[in-house]
Amino acid sequence: MPELENPFQDTQMQQHRAQPCTLVIFGATGDLTHRKLIPALYNIAVSGDLPPQFKVVGFARREKTDEVFRAELCEANAKHSRQGHNEQMWGSFAQSIHYHRSEFEDVDGYRALAGLLDAFDKERGTVANRLFYLASAPEYFDQIMEQLRKAGLNNGIGDRWARVVCEKPFGKDLKTARHLNEVVNETFDEGDTYRIDHYLGKETAQNIMVLRFANSLFEPNWNSRYIDHVQITCAENLGMEGGRGGYYDTAGALRDMVQNHLFQLLTLVAMEPPTDLSADSVRDEKVKVIRALRRLTGPEAVGQNVVRAQYTAGSVDGVPRVGYRQEERVNPESRTECYVALRLFVDTWRWQGVPFYIRVGKQLPKKATEISVHFKKPPQVPFATSVMIPDSENTLVIRIQPDEGISLRILCKQPGQALFVQPVKMDFHYSNSFGKASPEAYERLLLDAMAGDATLFARRDEVENAWRFIDEIEKAWHESPSPPPMCEYPAGSWGPKAADEMLARDGREWRRL
Repeated sequence: MPELENPFQDTQMQQHRAQPCTLVIFGATGDLTHRKLIPALYNIAVSGDLPPQFKVVGFARREKTDEVFRAELCEANAKHSRQGHNEQMWGSFAQSIHYHRSEFEDVDGYRALAGLLDAFDKERGTVANRLFYLASAPEYFDQIMEQLRKAGLNNGIGDRWARVVCEKPFGKDLKTARHLNEVVNETFDEGDTYRIDHYLGKETAQNIMVLRFANSLFEPNWNSRYIDHVQITCAENLGMEGGRGGYYDTAGALRDMVQNHLFQLLTLVAMEPPTDLSADSVRDEKVKVIRALRRLTGPEAVGQNVVRAQYTAGSVDGVPRVGYRQEERVNPESRTECYVALRLFVDTWRWQGVPFYIRVGKQLPKKATEISVHFKKPPQVPFATSVMIPDSENTLVIRIQPDEGISLRILCKQPGQALFVQPVKMDFHYSNSFGKASPEAYERLLLDAMAGDATLFARRDEVENAWRFIDEIEKAWHESPSPPPMCEYPAGSWGPKAADEMLARDGREWRRL
């Protein structure tokens, strides 16, 4: 058998160096900036990876001075930085942070921003690169893009670049996603557009390709001949805390999580080996997976392969929880799902007949995201049907969060004279093996955007193909005269009975987390 071509074989995975730039954050007074972006930049600075002469400009509508803005960010960083908070280090880092007040639609505000950035260039003695981060609500993207274009801030100067990072949600259906893509691409080239999905910045998600393609133990067996099915689970033990109900009730689990985060994990598991490790080679293969998903058209197909549900009153970790419809800022007659389970097929030669089961839900017993690859039981061997082995399949589990790592479930003989066989786990933990915690997802993604590496960012065609698939399910739910039912499950349980029954019809069951 010829040796498999390995895209990692002759390629050293070198860290791209972030280039000096000014980062402008639109919506800088929001939660994302305080909880994620600034702590990520601080941790990058602590690690010594922040480029020289780096500056941050917070662009928002509230009246603030630089000092007030820095003080607010200091308090947030002390709470959320993964490497702790050092006042001396913060004092040095904070000198690069500035605040610019403007309405998103105010052309004069963008002219003043251009003047501020030009002043930074004179101070540095060079024309700096510019990275614009849209951390505002998506309804402001049109205004921001238009004003950046009018102010000429979307164009690089000489060999200096201008890029934009777009936060999710990137649209709420195919129509709005296409509109956003057109608006963004009128202002920035596709190559300068970075649609962020923080799941791809997680260390374990990045490791899926290495695990698959750099290990001969897995790649020859990564197909329908050896794999029975794949499960992807994203469980959350929270509900609508923090006033999130207002947003969530307009989105739901399918659009909020499946269309982006979980489809990203699915593509990494199911993609073919890329020809090389360039951003477009990797993303080409991911798009092929989305396009190969077997479409679910009409209420009958959706009803057989998708379960939606809302949680009712219950308890999580002994704490009483109200039902979804009783949550703050949620419509008491809401038809928005906060749990969804899907049975999907990727119609390629590698995955023909292998089901992918995806589930995501709120108010489940624990918080965890994992991928489990369930291998077929070995045929025609004495142990396969032994009553001593109630479950003899090998399972590879990739833990995305928490406790990032990988475990492989194998069968071994229990010590003693009698032949008792039982499953054991071979376990790998990132923190134990490498002696340090993994960087936060935003740290990696911000550095990649500064370095011009778009591998971990979604491309336009990937986003639109994902929405095309999701829209067919939404249409069956909300436009059909006889839509599939909305199920219920008590808070603190693992979801509705219908989700268990969907797997039971295939002779399978959900993995216990």
